Amino acid sequence: MSVIFYSEGDDPKPWRSAFAASFPAMPFHVWPDVGEVESVRYALVWNPPPGLLDKFPRLRAVLALGAGVDGLLADPTTPDVPVIRLIDAGLAPQMAEYAVYAVLSFHRAMPQYDAQQAKPVWRPLKPVLSSQWPVGVMGTGIIGGLIAKNLVALGYAVRAWSRSGTRIDGVESFAGDAELDSFLSGSRVVVNALPLTDKTAGILGARTFSSMSPGSYVVNIGRGGHLIEDDLLAAIDDGHIAGAMLDVFSEEPLPVTHPFWSHPRVVVTPHIAGVTVASEAEAQVIENVKRMELGEPPVGVVDRERGY
Repeated sequence: MSVIFYSEGDDPKPWRSAFAASFPAMPFHVWPDVGEVESVRYALVWNPPPGLLDKFPRLRAVLALGAGVDGLLADPTTPDVPVIRLIDAGLAPQMAEYAVYAVLSFHRAMPQYDAQQAKPVWRPLKPVLSSQWPVGVMGTGIIGGLIAKNLVALGYAVRAWSRSGTRIDGVESFAGDAELDSFLSGSRVVVNALPLTDKTAGILGARTFSSMSPGSYVVNIGRGGHLIEDDLLAAIDDGHIAGAMLDVFSEEPLPVTHPFWSHPRVVVTPHIAGVTVASEAEAQVIENVKRMELGEPPVGVVDRERGY
């Protein structure tokens, strides 16, 4: 049996070494070299092109090189085998740092001071206490939960929204569609850390922005499919939304002609809020393959109905 590796952004060499150390008799192939298609049991992938995985009739599992699996689930040709996502793998602390940075930047009016420096203008702005600047976090999983806890530790009034209404100490909880508007209207900045599913696709759109208070901010570190980009641009340009920090986009890399690049109230980063830590990811993947080889259930299997 063998493993096939596909990723346009990850170096296969550390993965080849990890598999060689733990499974010396298991050939490791890097696309487009697949070896014998009948021998492929495991696919270690990130954003494979549609139809690629359907080429392996005896595939046992798809091992994602990240926490997001929406692309795999959206591909109707993805085989009916377990799809296994990474659980954290060093992502949560990084993404919490990014979210805290974004919140602090907007709360402390850094975009305004950047604009003043360019003129140049010396004009202190009126401060607002963190306890009076409520932050809304969408998503209460490992990443969203850590973001909320870190913001609470900094003195912010934190609100969290999820489908299930998960409770987090020191955080005001909101659940489901019925409480979404209340969550949005009371948040000065909304940080999205939701998984992308059929129910959350496009959740950052005109309806959401209209429910937010005037002069509020948007931070998207979830997935590009959460955001309706034209709706955000319209909400910023009409003055209702004060600005945004965006790390994920519907098309990546973000096209050079996209208006986000030059918009004075939009901060663009190239999908770096959380970068998989190779050593932690390798340990998870190797452990899951060992479990499956022993006939034990792997950790991190995606519920296809929920989408995560």
